[in-house]
Amino acid sequence: MFVSFDQLPAHARIWIYQANRRLTDAEIATVQPALAQFSADWTSHGRALQASAAILHHQFLVIGLDEAVADASGCSIDASVRFVRELEAYLGVTLLEKSQLAFLINDQVKLMDRRELRAAVAEGRLQSDTLYFDNTIAQRGQLAAAWPAPAAQTWLARYFQPSVAR
Repeated sequence: MFVSFDQLPAHARIWIYQANRRLTDAEIATVQPALAQFSADWTSHGRALQASAAILHHQFLVIGLDEAVADASGCSIDASVRFVRELEAYLGVTLLEKSQLAFLINDQVKLMDRRELRAAVAEGRLQSDTLYFDNTIAQRGQLAAAWPAPAAQTWLARYFQPSVAR
């Protein structure tokens, strides 16, 4: 059962999929009906799920689910991954690749290969207050409150400790 993404409760579970490039307004408009249809049709063991999906910052697909209504099952999670793969093919992007980290720099999403992180911190290209999109967060409330968040307030904090950054 589809609900507007902003109507999902703060405790709703979320999954964040990061595109390898910025999506255009036209691409987002084109996939909106598919996002709504997936959310409306998503089920778990025959039970309708209260779900939604949105494209945020032109770069992130976020799927949300109110597990207080019904939990996702292994089969329903598989269905969501199939849907993400279909979007990848349709848009010509990767959404399931996890090697890129996303930062908000000068109001733009900038991607960095995970392997460049130590050097970027050591060279000062990334600061502890650089806004980072922590795609490991799992609740919509976290998304609203701390996404993006200063890098030092995420799992990246260890990279800003003097012994690691050098």
